[in-house]
Amino acid sequence: MQPHTASEPTPAERLRSIIAAAHSMTVVTDGRPEEVHGLDGDDPLGRIHLHDPAEPDAHAAHAAHVAQGDWHTPRIPIRLELTDVSPAPVRERVRARVTLSGLVAAPYRADAGESMCMELGQAVLQDARGRTYVTPAQLQEAAADPLATCEAPMLHHLVADHPELVPLLLRLVAPEAKRGLVRALPLAMDRYGLTLRLERRIGHEDVRLPFPTPMTEVDQAGLQIHALLTAARRCSHHRLPA
Repeated sequence: MQPHTASEPTPAERLRSIIAAAHSMTVVTDGRPEEVHGLDGDDPLGRIHLHDPAEPDAHAAHAAHVAQGDWHTPRIPIRLELTDVSPAPVRERVRARVTLSGLVAAPYRADAGESMCMELGQAVLQDARGRTYVTPAQLQEAAADPLATCEAPMLHHLVADHPELVPLLLRLVAPEAKRGLVRALPLAMDRYGLTLRLERRIGHEDVRLPFPTPMTEVDQAGLQIHALLTAARRCSHHRLPA
């Protein structure tokens, strides 16, 4: 087997994780936005079947989800907008925005309670690094992070019940990154590591603390955090004078 060298999720994996963990989304058709709520624990893609128009069977898949396979059913542009917000009360809590655009059979009704087929034209991830375009094929192949739907309660637990652990984790951060530090909070956690937001009087910086190995299951989260804490304690001991 090839060694796993990834240290963070790919844009496609991040996008898929944001979709999986979404509590709501905005659906825009005919220029009219409509909020869709109640997605907790219900991946929006369970209701919306995304198809890559470049795939040979894309049109057949579309026909299976529209009126009795009627190829003349009109299709209209649709845009799905999702916002990824940090569970912790950090400065500038929006971590990323996701936009999926494509075509669906008309008429579209958000309250119909039925699944629909969407011919995906473009997927965009917008975050602090800029705008990244994800192809339909990349999105289809990517898997959601195993922590995607439980990241929020884990970070809430860390902030509310174990605030003393964040200063300990800061020992793993380079000294120059901590100059002028006003506050540090966990910003995000995924299978590859934990990200801390270091807030200063002006501006902030995000620092990633990688886990020893990528997680494959949620149950491994406790062991990975424990490994970081152990490394932080060892780091402090190594700096003590002989």
